[in-house]
Amino acid sequence: MAAYFGIVLAVGAYFARQGGDATDYFLGRHHMPWVAVMLSIVATETSALTVISVPGIAAGSDGNLTFLQVAFGYLVGRIGVSLWLLPGYFRGEQETAYQRLETRFGAQTRRLASAVFMMIRAMGDSVRVFASAIPLAIVTGWSIPTSVVVVCLVTLVYTWAGGIRAVVWVDVMQLFMYTLGGIVIVFVAVRLAGGLGLAFDSAREAGRLQTFDWSLSFTAPYTLIGGIVGGALLSAASHGTDHLIVQRILTVRNLTNARKAMIGSGVLVIAQFALFLLVGVFIWAAGGAVDESLQSDRIFPQFVVDHLPVGLAGLVIAGVLAAAMSTVSSSLNSLASATTHDFYAAITGRRDPQHLLKVGRWATLAWAVVLMGGALAFWAFRSQGTPVVVLALSVASIAYGGLLGTFIMAGLMPRSRGRDAITAILVATAAMLIIVLIEPGPFENLAWPWYVPLGTAITLAVGFLSSSVRETNTR
Repeated sequence: MAAYFGIVLAVGAYFARQGGDATDYFLGRHHMPWVAVMLSIVATETSALTVISVPGIAAGSDGNLTFLQVAFGYLVGRIGVSLWLLPGYFRGEQETAYQRLETRFGAQTRRLASAVFMMIRAMGDSVRVFASAIPLAIVTGWSIPTSVVVVCLVTLVYTWAGGIRAVVWVDVMQLFMYTLGGIVIVFVAVRLAGGLGLAFDSAREAGRLQTFDWSLSFTAPYTLIGGIVGGALLSAASHGTDHLIVQRILTVRNLTNARKAMIGSGVLVIAQFALFLLVGVFIWAAGGAVDESLQSDRIFPQFVVDHLPVGLAGLVIAGVLAAAMSTVSSSLNSLASATTHDFYAAITGRRDPQHLLKVGRWATLAWAVVLMGGALAFWAFRSQGTPVVVLALSVASIAYGGLLGTFIMAGLMPRSRGRDAITAILVATAAMLIIVLIEPGPFENLAWPWYVPLGTAITLAVGFLSSSVRETNTR
């Protein structure tokens, strides 16, 4: 683990020595290879949540593979983004995902969309930082707060120093690290279960290999229709309107490479979800989930501690930290980019790239403090029965419907104006805050994959009504 931290810091130092300006720091001067960007997208969205929480979903009581249906929807959403949203990002110079909203709706809409992104990204990634601290605390014996601080500080150093180039290339290394960790767990768990055939037979008899749920339900969390529709819209929002992913797309040379990176990441994500769900199934088959009092998020790291020899355990935990740090570093750089370009540069008029580089680094430091504080807050107040992957996706879904709906308004509602877009974003975000976070309520049983479709529908409805009322009043 110490060796892994050292390598990460060395990569940050290498790119820091190359110098550059804000274009280098935030966009890699548009020279990043599409394969590296594709792998970086996968590493960024996978995070420690997939490595820790997804195996827990499959290994816990009544667990199976139906979570994979959401990943199929992710691929559908990315194909849609590649066809309809990506071309707009390669018309002229784009610094953030929300710059194109300024062209259509004005500067206020751009800043509001960016602010919503910052708020929800900070909340969602605070959950991810908290998740990454769980295995570190189990292995080292440190407290959760200490583990949170260590993860944030190491990630901050290489992100602050090297910018987006360091983030992307470290992401590539981290992806291989945590994937290798998952493969190691599969081999160990299968051996403990008595062999691959016996493990599959026991899992099949217990119904843990079920992949598809054909029912039409708005309350069951993982159904085929919910996974396809909800996963597609969630992926369209996260990969088409969230600057965390759009920033990576803007680092490649052209639209063709961007489409390759986007669609390729969808295929790889399906494979990764399948791998870590099978990790959970095999842990169950090996008897690693017999303690029903063990929270699902602790099943994977506890199995590592109990059953892996020294060396392999360190490798797997380093892989978990790699997944966590890839998301945190990406979040820090994208949040700093949005802060610098959507707010500081837009308000002050300062456009000097060297000056913006300094501002961006200070913004990176500030956001690291925010994520650290948010992670500690989730540790103190989260519901103990909710898997952290579901918690993070639920939080992200609060804003994604509003953001996606606004981009759809820009293309399909020619009568809509900036005021209509602002009204729609505010109403949809407020409504989703109530729906997701307030219990009890009329939507408390709504499954989380339906949050983004509902938020998108609210945004479009409010935008349409606002533009219709305004048009009526002007006649």
